[in-house]
Amino acid sequence: MSPPPALRVETPDRQAAARRSTWVSVWVNLLLTGVQMAVGLFAQSQALVADAIHSLSDLVSDGLVLFANKHSAKGPDADHPYGHLRFETAATLGIGVLLGAVGLGMLWGSFQRLQAPELIPVVHPAAFYVALLALLSKELLFRYLLRVARRVRSTLLVANAWHARSDAASSLVVAMGVGANLAGLPLADPLAALVVGLMIVRMGWKFSWQAFNDLVDRAADADTERAIRERILGTPGVRGIHDLRTRKMGDMVWVEVDIEMDGRLTIEAGHAIAVEARRRVMEDLPVLDVMTHFDPV
Repeated sequence: MSPPPALRVETPDRQAAARRSTWVSVWVNLLLTGVQMAVGLFAQSQALVADAIHSLSDLVSDGLVLFANKHSAKGPDADHPYGHLRFETAATLGIGVLLGAVGLGMLWGSFQRLQAPELIPVVHPAAFYVALLALLSKELLFRYLLRVARRVRSTLLVANAWHARSDAASSLVVAMGVGANLAGLPLADPLAALVVGLMIVRMGWKFSWQAFNDLVDRAADADTERAIRERILGTPGVRGIHDLRTRKMGDMVWVEVDIEMDGRLTIEAGHAIAVEARRRVMEDLPVLDVMTHFDPV
């Protein structure tokens, strides 16, 4: 027995916050990519060029975020009766795959450069200052994006924020590598590019694996399931529950549960109890909908 469906959809405030923060990231990454690439080529710094490519990958991921944000806001339709929230999960998977590909490309370039250390040039000091500028910009961008992501409770924006943090960490490695190169250690620059590549591959694997699990119907975390169970059992008229099943739908959770009630209740009374249980669950939890079945006891 299930109450009439009324799926939650993306709220206008949440969508606007995601779109606004992502456009801030677009402009920051666009400016940094241009400056890092130009100065990296001029200064002959492989590490800075690698960091520029990383920033360029951010622009692509920002595009994926904007695409997913637009489509996940749509409500259910004939082809997508459960809504479009998994567009966010698919985009997160795309960001992870993109990061992995970019990181592997950096690793290959670094290995090739390290095969001929005598050809590694001393970089221009300008590369060091640009690396510091990128470090500061990406750290500030990370803090801003993460604050917005937590406020609107979006795993996609969290992924994009940590992508910015990985950039800040890579810029720190680049600054250290360039500084060591200027101090007389020519291998430091390609080694810094190598470390940046490893960091990016690791982050890409993490996001890809999490998104893949959500796409194959991973259940909600234990704390969320416990909270759902407590709210249903606390509903007057509910004698027990069994077969509680959950699955992730983007940042929301789809719930199915069998509710045990007094077998002497009328259909109308049982329906009212199910409606109240559903309301309690959806009141303050990230639950998309609750499908219930009445088991008489």
